[in-house]
Amino acid sequence: MSFAAVAPITAPSVDWLAIAPELALGGAAVLVVLAKALLRRRAVATPVSYVIAAVGIITCGAMLFWQWQDVKEHTPIVTMSEMVRVDAFGVFLGVVVLAATAMSLLVAIGYLRREQLEVAEYVSLMLFSATGMLVMTTANDLIVVFLALEILSIPLYVLAAYHRRRLTSQEAGIKYFVLGAFSSAIFLYGIALVYGATGSTSLTGIDTFLRANTLFEPGTLEAGLVLLLVGLGFKVAAVPFHMWTPDVYQGAPTPVTAFMASATKVAAFAALLRIFDGAFLTYRDQWQPVVWALAALTLVVGSVGALLQVDLKRLLAYSSIAHAGYLLMAVETGTPKGREAALFYLFAYTFMVIGSFAVVTVLSRPGDEEHSIDSLRGLASRRPVIGSLLVLFMLAQAGIPLTSGFVAKLDVFSATASAGDDVLLVIGTVATVIAAFAYLRVALAVATPASDGEIVERQRYRRVDTGTWIVLAITAGVTIVLGIVPAVFVHWAQDATLLTHVIIWIH
Repeated sequence: MSFAAVAPITAPSVDWLAIAPELALGGAAVLVVLAKALLRRRAVATPVSYVIAAVGIITCGAMLFWQWQDVKEHTPIVTMSEMVRVDAFGVFLGVVVLAATAMSLLVAIGYLRREQLEVAEYVSLMLFSATGMLVMTTANDLIVVFLALEILSIPLYVLAAYHRRRLTSQEAGIKYFVLGAFSSAIFLYGIALVYGATGSTSLTGIDTFLRANTLFEPGTLEAGLVLLLVGLGFKVAAVPFHMWTPDVYQGAPTPVTAFMASATKVAAFAALLRIFDGAFLTYRDQWQPVVWALAALTLVVGSVGALLQVDLKRLLAYSSIAHAGYLLMAVETGTPKGREAALFYLFAYTFMVIGSFAVVTVLSRPGDEEHSIDSLRGLASRRPVIGSLLVLFMLAQAGIPLTSGFVAKLDVFSATASAGDDVLLVIGTVATVIAAFAYLRVALAVATPASDGEIVERQRYRRVDTGTWIVLAITAGVTIVLGIVPAVFVHWAQDATLLTHVIIWIH
């Protein structure tokens, strides 16, 4: 019997330094699981988990710093058959994801101890999710984007339901899982339609094909674009795909909510910008009206919804929806200035929102159930530092001058005005005014004196643990510095945008 010669399979080359940040976080997550399996319930298991996580995060940060220097001096690092592209854009957002992960873990230290929850499993799940987010920031192929989406989502489903003694946490996990599974299926169907229309899932390949060819029957491609936008719209909490956000944010453990509101949004917008403002830039006239409508709806629903809330975590959930609207305004412009505004907004928003949820973690009672705005009355006199920090973060999210929120919104509005989207600019301005009332209502509750009965009831409160104090100091400092001297950080965002624009979008 004779066998025909079979051509050897050529494996794609892998630049290990290009994927070193992901390997550092993913490796740390695996080591935490192994350490827990070996140490079981010994007291040393908890500190060992935190040490491994810290080493992984520091190593990841060092690798990202090396990548930033390398891509600035040379060209982007392309590896794994062009499925991974490490450029200034990806490194910038990778740093934001890593910062959000580190701060969320620091806030979780005191929370897990107080609620008597398992540490190792929590840490490993968060590191696995962050690994998926890092992959998403450098994904150059729709298949890689989908895999990254699943890697970041599945641990989050578990983390949302991590507080097993709370029914609302279990409910949050189920809702997030069911709706997240639908969104993933829709996104995957969108990938199939785009592949059918262009013959490629590579973002670079799609861009090259669309620049060189004219589709006489573009319906398949346009349907694929809509489905991709729906799948990513769920992750960024854009209206009308936001229905999960208030319940999941309220029910999930507060440090998990902080992580979801910051890092997940950064990763999802990284994919959104790479796909729509990169691979499909030549079809901007087709997707711009859809993004315009999503941005307008998201701004209105998020701002009005925040105004109607009586629970602080639900208010912050609708606030997160509104912030997604501002980011969609920047995406809709389809210009380098819009991309720069989106990057800077993501950077500023991450510190504002994590600081806000860090304060909520400090104020929440055992069981993590009580988050009403009325319970904040008298906070200024009882805990002046914590009360002042909460007011600062609320004012920053409202866009008050001398805060990072003001500069970020101004940057987005400037990009929108430069693109000539006057109607959307008016909607964004009105939404900002409406949302400001919601944030000022929280500040007013903090400054309002409490009655004698309320003072007695709330007299007992916990000391703030060291990790949370570190996070509060960092987030407050960045929020103020960005509002007073934003130039350095704006230039950093511009560097990421311009370098990426020259290399990816200009041919």
